[in-house]
Amino acid sequence: MLAEVVFVKLGGSLITQKRVEATARPSIIRRLASEIRSATELRPDIRLLLGHGSGSFGHMPAQRYSVQSGCTNWRGYAETSAAAGRLNRIVTDALQDAGVPAVSLQPSASARCRAGELVSMAIRPIEELLGHGLVPLVYGDVALDETWGSTIISTEVVFSYLARHLRPQRLLLVGEVEGVYSADPRLDQQARLIPRIDASYIEATETSLGDSHAVDVTGGMRSKVRLMLQLVRILPTLQVQVLSGLEPRLLERALCDPNLHTGTMIVA
Repeated sequence: MLAEVVFVKLGGSLITQKRVEATARPSIIRRLASEIRSATELRPDIRLLLGHGSGSFGHMPAQRYSVQSGCTNWRGYAETSAAAGRLNRIVTDALQDAGVPAVSLQPSASARCRAGELVSMAIRPIEELLGHGLVPLVYGDVALDETWGSTIISTEVVFSYLARHLRPQRLLLVGEVEGVYSADPRLDQQARLIPRIDASYIEATETSLGDSHAVDVTGGMRSKVRLMLQLVRILPTLQVQVLSGLEPRLLERALCDPNLHTGTMIVA
């Protein structure tokens, strides 16, 4: 049986209290870890690469020190790196406790950026871990930048780079809303869920997509959708799905069933 490679991102707004600095949501993290374990038991042919956002751990110090566009005080780079690492430890421990053989990989240890673009990152360790049936875990992180000095690489940016080499069949972006909306559904009662986004649709409606409702130095939903559209144009067989992590067992079901069209599908 051929393995299906699936990338899964646990959003920072899902696994942290994004308005309260350095505050995790441990019960949600533990439940998601349990769902991931259950899915791998039901679908042993899946090879998972996991990632998570930094939420209120990394975004707030990154904003204070403008790490995303070049530090004026390099202490901010160190503080942001440490904050992102602390959340990663929480997620790694929860996955291990649930029985998921997660192996944390620090993106900034090998990432090289130029004017905010990730131009290289170590691939071979991830390939070997997947080959041994382990679960690589990456996360939104700081990075050195040849042009700006420093920048921030979101999990979506890391996934986009890795996908070009690892060729996953699916990529799941798991957040605290049901998918991509025409506006922030927490602020606008008229916001509507967009079940499918492709190049022709986004060109006409991109300006209506909401930004993040809290501190997010990586650009919020609009930049995520734009990046995923760029990726599916390069990898037209890739299926990108944006879905809620607050609905119990939805992540498990989505991992097990590639035909479960819940949330928003982003296609070429």
